Amino acid sequence: MQLVEDWDQILKKAWSIKFSVLAALLGGMEVAVQLVKPAGVPDGVFAGFAACVSVAATLVRVLQQQELSGGKDASNQE
Repeated sequence: MQLVEDWDQILKKAWSIKFSVLAALLGGMEVAVQLVKPAGVPDGVFAGFAACVSVAATLVRVLQQQELSGGKDASNQE
């Protein structure tokens, strides 16, 4: 395995990374809710949100982002 050339820009700008971090935070919140058991927060609500955000991260991973491709169509890059 090798890091991609522009890994630092990907970490800063890629929506898939942002969604993955959000999913991890929501998963952590689900654990916290189970430990604290606050009134009014149903079990699994944060886990459900985390699952939805994880699916979104997968979908946006295959979409071209102009911020990362320099505004060019990836298929036309040389």
